[in-house]
Amino acid sequence: MADELVKYDGMGLSDLIRNGEITPAELLEIIIHRIEKINPKLNAVIYKMYDQARAAAEIWTRTKAAKTYDSTFCGIPFLLKDLIAECKDTPFSDGSQAVHGYNSKLDSEIVKRYKASGLIIVGKSNSSEFGVLTTTEPSIHGPTFNPWDPNLTPGGSSGGSSAAVAAGIMPMAHGCDGGGSIRIPASCCGIFGLKPTRGRNPLGPLFGDLGGGIIHEHAVTLTVRDSASLLDVSSGPDPGDPYYAPPIERLFLEEIKKDVGRLKVGFLTSVPEGWNEETELHPDCDAAVRDAADLCEDLGHYVEEVSASQLSHSNLPQTFVLIFSCFVEHVIAYWERELGKKIRQDELEPPTWDLYQLSLKTTGGEYLAAKEELQRFSRRIANWYQKENYDILLSPTMRIPPTKIGSFQPSPDDPMKWIRIALSFVAFTRTQNITGEPAMSVPLYWNKDNVPIGVQFAGRFGDEARLYRLAAQLEQARPWADKKPPIHCTNIF
Repeated sequence: MADELVKYDGMGLSDLIRNGEITPAELLEIIIHRIEKINPKLNAVIYKMYDQARAAAEIWTRTKAAKTYDSTFCGIPFLLKDLIAECKDTPFSDGSQAVHGYNSKLDSEIVKRYKASGLIIVGKSNSSEFGVLTTTEPSIHGPTFNPWDPNLTPGGSSGGSSAAVAAGIMPMAHGCDGGGSIRIPASCCGIFGLKPTRGRNPLGPLFGDLGGGIIHEHAVTLTVRDSASLLDVSSGPDPGDPYYAPPIERLFLEEIKKDVGRLKVGFLTSVPEGWNEETELHPDCDAAVRDAADLCEDLGHYVEEVSASQLSHSNLPQTFVLIFSCFVEHVIAYWERELGKKIRQDELEPPTWDLYQLSLKTTGGEYLAAKEELQRFSRRIANWYQKENYDILLSPTMRIPPTKIGSFQPSPDDPMKWIRIALSFVAFTRTQNITGEPAMSVPLYWNKDNVPIGVQFAGRFGDEARLYRLAAQLEQARPWADKKPPIHCTNIF
């Protein structure tokens, strides 16, 4: 049975439980076995919550026996990223040595919704410190390795979740995204990752306007329907939320069954001026986006290349870094209050400290001016969609392919090396964190070294429905779920 289970996504596993072919307790033990066998090669799971998960699985098993099973996921094991979202009475470090040893005092609202849907949290996945880096190599937990090539980064900061899903440990896992941290690791690991519209998922009760609105939570998944189902159970306003996403017309799971129609798709083959220090694409990323454009055209969509000058911006990286540095200062101040101590430089990684020092030199007026600049940019992008009548903006997910583990590490002669690589990773993705628009990385292309190179499809504000319909069409035209990396759970039984 364990071998057969590899081919099922989360919804498929839920059906098996509903039909009585396996119990939540039995499924959990299989997932735990996968973690124990595969995780030593990946370092994707950094906190194991087996006792708590077994207790929850037993409750769900008894519920099924009582024939009162009507939840979406029916006792499916799930990983929670060790960042932002908290699960009561479990270890939580935010990826930082400074926070290590802390136990969460409550369930975040999104965690409450996950649990109510039938998900069983079996562990916490690795993340970069405070989500600062677009790789997953925190000093406290060590690096997570890419299952396609362990010499490469799995991306970040949701790299632990993405590596676990790509390796078949489980079909879906939680992620959060402050500049591309769902889409970047999804691209690096060859899986599906969607960042929803600002306000679609709650950040409460601890946070609301986190990072000035740039932080969004959702998940990385093997299939499109799992992503849609997860968003169905987690989305919706929480009382007091500072943002409100447009109401949905129907469940996202229903959207993927509908015809997407003929879309007008604009695609980028370079980074617009001002978005990044370098604008040229790596040949693999260029090939991936042109391949995706051809596929969309073959599927009947109207596709044309967009002049990057239409979307240019004078100094987007500097403005975004300023905002993000203030987010880092806010996080450090939050933990100093929560822990009742002053956080020292030797408790933080160099990139985190660099951003913290930048924020200390920033005035409130400079922060607000930067926010206004990003808001003007957001209006420009929204107006561009309307004026040019585009439904979708297609681009590479990243400007360059995944780099080697350790490539972000600062050196004495190049202390800011990390930020140049990070900016190349987020050259396209951070745009939707600024605008609040939804965007997804779709695994349609692998290079000659068999490394996945994702492509990003971004949509209008509030329009996840169209993205999901397109994703379902792409998944049917070029399925990716059967593509398995060298490090995969099919090799352990």
